[in-house]
Amino acid sequence: MFRDLPKLVIEDPSAPSIAFVANIRMEDLYEKLKLLNYDAEFIQELKMKHINRHYFVVPTNPGEQFYMFTSLAAWLIRKAGKKFDPPQESDDPNSTISDILEVLKEIDVPVEFPPNKLKQGVGEQAVYVLDNLADYAMKFLKFKWEKPKILPDESIAEAEVEDDAEIILEKVEEEITAEYDEDDEDIVHVDDITKLYKESSANTQKREKILESTMDAEEWKLELERVLPQLKLSIDADTRDWKAHLEQMKALHAGMGQNLSGTKGQLEKLHADIGRALDKINSRETELNRQLEPQLQELRILQEELSKVKEQYRDVSGGVTERTRTLNKLTEELEQVKKEMDERGSSMTDGTPLINIKKTIANMKSEISEMSIRIGVLEYSLMCSRVRDSAQLREDMKSTNSTVST
Repeated sequence: MFRDLPKLVIEDPSAPSIAFVANIRMEDLYEKLKLLNYDAEFIQELKMKHINRHYFVVPTNPGEQFYMFTSLAAWLIRKAGKKFDPPQESDDPNSTISDILEVLKEIDVPVEFPPNKLKQGVGEQAVYVLDNLADYAMKFLKFKWEKPKILPDESIAEAEVEDDAEIILEKVEEEITAEYDEDDEDIVHVDDITKLYKESSANTQKREKILESTMDAEEWKLELERVLPQLKLSIDADTRDWKAHLEQMKALHAGMGQNLSGTKGQLEKLHADIGRALDKINSRETELNRQLEPQLQELRILQEELSKVKEQYRDVSGGVTERTRTLNKLTEELEQVKKEMDERGSSMTDGTPLINIKKTIANMKSEISEMSIRIGVLEYSLMCSRVRDSAQLREDMKSTNSTVST
């Protein structure tokens, strides 16, 4: 995997590939998701959308990417054996992010960035969170790498479909070769070619033996004449060849002309049968109309009478509705009058108003006595003030006279 490459790039901030660390880590995360059976358990069971190798690196749709980020994080947390409810689109983003970061703290994953960096659902921080959750899920499931097993090459059996009228040329050649290959020493295999190449590499100029065919030419010709009628080569026409298209159109046109003669007679016969059937239907319809004319006339008269009765019913029902409305109004007025009469009767037999009047008179008398006391106090205060003013005025006049005499 690409686990060590991002670390090396981060150690050297001046590296040219520093801007693509998130891309490399996202590809690493994508491979881990495949190992965790992401296609079956996340995409198919939860009905989610497929993501590509750079989905959480390139911002395209913030809302959709944030929902995919939180859903994938919740799925990885559940894969790690922890309880985590699948997020909904209506959930509070801050609470969802805080729950995910709380799980990261529980599994001892350092978080050195603010939580608001995850609100977009894309970027280096989002890939960092998902990558660490995927690592923890793989550790929880005890995933281990195994050495690759190289299986031996096996010949794959191919289904052969043979047609009686058409035999493939290669098949015929194999059958002919199989009839005459009785001596295995004359067969040249791949291993023999390799051995011969090694022997000839020592002395390329010297040839110990020249391979010669041991088959009789006359027998070969006889066998070829025997199978020659069965050989048939089918060459597919080029779809861009206009001549082939033209020949095909001519053949189709000729076939249509040949088939049209028989089909035309059948269509004409069918047309004649349909015409006769329509004539019979029209004649029967005319006869039925003639026979049912009195009944139809009676039906029309009854329909007219029914319409008149319905009109009268509407008029009468309109008058009944108006009278019902008037009756309801009079009933309401009667109820109001009864209510007023009941109130007046109860007030005439009830002594509560007299008691209230007596209480009011007593309250008024007490208030009058209180007012009289207050008036007396005020008169006394006024008289005292007048006495003080007159005494002060006399003293002022004495002092003025003494000053004038001096």
